[in-house]
Formats: sequence, C-alpha cells, structure tokens
Amino acid sequence: MTTVQAPSAIDADPFGHEHLEDPLPLHEQLREAGPVTYLTRYDVFALARYEQVHAALTDWQGFQSAAGVGLSNFRHEKPWRPPSLLLEADPPRHDAPRAVLAKVLGPRALRRLRDGWLADAERLVDDVLSDTEFDAVPRLAEAFPLRVFPDAVGLGRDGRENLLPYGDHLFNTFGPENDLVRKGQPRMPEVSGWVNAQCARDRLSPDGFGAQIWAAADRGDITAEQAPLIVRSLLSAGVDTTVHGLAAVLYAFAANPGQWRRLRDEPHLARTAFDEAVRWQSPVQTFFRTAVGDQEIGGAVIPDGRKILMFLGAANRDPRRWTAPDAFDLSRDPSGHVGFGMGLHQCVGQHVARLESEALLTALARRADRIELAATPVRHHNNTLRAWKTLPLRIHPA
Repeated sequence: MTTVQAPSAIDADPFGHEHLEDPLPLHEQLREAGPVTYLTRYDVFALARYEQVHAALTDWQGFQSAAGVGLSNFRHEKPWRPPSLLLEADPPRHDAPRAVLAKVLGPRALRRLRDGWLADAERLVDDVLSDTEFDAVPRLAEAFPLRVFPDAVGLGRDGRENLLPYGDHLFNTFGPENDLVRKGQPRMPEVSGWVNAQCARDRLSPDGFGAQIWAAADRGDITAEQAPLIVRSLLSAGVDTTVHGLAAVLYAFAANPGQWRRLRDEPHLARTAFDEAVRWQSPVQTFFRTAVGDQEIGGAVIPDGRKILMFLGAANRDPRRWTAPDAFDLSRDPSGHVGFGMGLHQCVGQHVARLESEALLTALARRADRIELAATPVRHHNNTLRAWKTLPLRIHPA
C-alpha cells in the first residue's frame, strides 16, 4: 500500500527566463525532490520523473486534457480560441477527430509524400551548401517544413510566414501570462485570422490533407463544424514542433561529431537520430493536465480540479529510466521517450516529422563530411518549447 505524503514545496518559476535558457538544473532539482513536487509560484503539482510523467500521460480518465493543457483551467476560464479537438479534448469528443487525422496522416499518405520530400530536401541542401557557413534555423530547420508541410496540407503559397508566429504564441499561452505572451498578442488578431481562413474548404487544394479532412465531414465521420478545427490543429501543431525538432537534431550532430560520422557510415540511423534528439533536447518541454476526482500518483494525492505540470524534458533525462541520459547517443534505443507525449493524446503527426527529418538528414549526410558550430547558438525562449533562435553551422563538404 502506497504511503500518501505531502509533496515538497518548491519556489521556482519554470517559465522564468533563466530556466527557459537552461532548464536542466531545475529538472534535476525537481526529480531529486521526489516523484511529485508542489510549485508554490503557480499552485500546481509537478511531475519530473519518467515513471510519473508516463503514468499521467497515459491516464486520460484521471488526468484530463479537456480542461486545457496549459496553466489556464477551462473549468473556470474561457480559452482565448476554440479548444483543439485533438489536444484539448478527451473521449468521446476526441475520438472521431483523432481517427480521421490518424488516417489522413497514415502510412499510405507518407509513402506518397516520401519521394517528393526526399527530392525537395536534396534541392534545399544543395542550395544552402553553396555557403559553408550559415544559420541553420532559417535556412534548414524553418525552410524545409515551411516548403513541404503546407504543400501537403494544401495551403497556397502566400502568407505561410504567419504559421511560425502563430505557433509560437499558441505554445506560449500554455504557460502564464508573462512577457512572452504579451509580446505575441498584438499580432494575433491578424495572424490567427489568416490561419483560420486557411482552414475553409475553398482555400485548400483538392489533393491535400485539408481536403481529405473535409471529405471526412462529407462522409459523416466528423461534422462540418469540426473540419476546420482539425485543419487548424495541423497548422498549429505541425510546423513549430518540427522546426524545433530539426534544429535539435542539427545541434546534436554539431555538438557530437562522432555521432555524425556514425550517421554517415550508417544512414539508416537517421530516424533513430531524430528520436534521440527529441529525447535529448525535448522541443516540447511541458504540458499540463487536470485531475478528475482526487488522484493518487507518486505517493501524493492531487485534489479534484487541480493542475499538474508534467516536465517532459526532465522525464526524458531521468537517470532512473535512461543510462547516461545527458549523452546524445545513436546506439541508444530512444523509443519510449515522452517527447511526443504518450497514450491517447500522443502526437498524431510524429511520423510526418520523422519523415521530414529523415529527408533532411539523408540529403545532408551525403554532402557534409563534418558539421560544427560556427559560433555560439542563441536560444529562443518559449513557455512550452525548447528552441533555437540562431544555430550558426560550418559545413565541411564530403
């Protein structure tokens, strides 16, 4: 029988700039303080060990997403936009949208995209490597998703630059209303208006993911009211997270030249490399859930309606789960990391992100003998995401 005890109280702000710059010391403090801690600053319970984070992610009945996956509690507060049918909904409301999107983004769709994306990555890398030094954030990590993913969804060419500030603000709003949220607010009416307009049937090409979602509405699999919200989920969660995942894997190789040599020798490790980078850097650092009834976890009781803050990045470096967790290592099996979530709400587009990474890394590995940092990279701060603002690389051609 588990002994229930009060969790350790910690007065730390995980959304403060010092922790956004380097969250690892706080992660260690939280893990070592116990399986559950209490963050006095925000009156929330925190989970930083792998076992408890995994348990909460997979227990959608006990820890709901429908009250919001951010600090804001939708039981008492009105969200700033209609909640996501994927991220901020639970069964049964979550079921039909999830089933439709899982089919749209399934293996058959990715097989159709594969050759084109590989060729597109080759062209992009050829163009970028005309310079031996460049900032990999805009030139590779942002450029590739912004050219292939909106095409796959069926978006037109104009206005795609709006996707990045929209996603950045969305993930900021999962935290407190701090300076990062306030910075993005002035542009949101314009940017979110553009994004919402792209979700309409007549704005989407007839051969893309978006049109397939609307076709599902025509079949009655989902309602016509749900269709644009599902398209919006693609646009809000399908770009920024991939951008930061690609930047993470490029940084990982620049900082670990031995691992780059291994990838060049064994190019089939490209997908393993992406998952290991997602584990190692955790582009999505945190998510919240809300207790449904009093819930016991890690020897503590979370009262009904109270928020828990799950530190995905801390779980992904928990030495109780991973050997040498601070190392980026292609010999590791990174499956089981929680960088894409886990359970019912696990990222439905993760295989799309893996294909984008595989295409980019494969093209780069053919042309670059070595990748190294050309200058100190600069972090981009976000309340939820771990990202780079700049990633200056120097490439030594093969």
